[in-house]
Amino acid sequence: MSNILDFLNNYTLNGFTGPFTRDRVLFLIILLAWSLVIKGIALWKSARRAEKVWFAALLLLNTFGILELLYIFAFSRSKKV
Repeated sequence: MSNILDFLNNYTLNGFTGPFTRDRVLFLIILLAWSLVIKGIALWKSARRAEKVWFAALLLLNTFGILELLYIFAFSRSKKV
């Protein structure tokens, strides 16, 4: 892992250095993990409720967890009869 980070920190292209610092790579890894977990929970809930449109939207749209959180906490609540 440190070899990859060293490469990303030190590579140059036409005199420009790489934009990836350790902090940025760590932030991207955390953001990716967050997105995968929230997306998995939302997809699981929509599949269990047989909501095909929501499932397709959650699968195809990449909103870093915003749409997924809205679905989990607002739209997937059971409606009281």
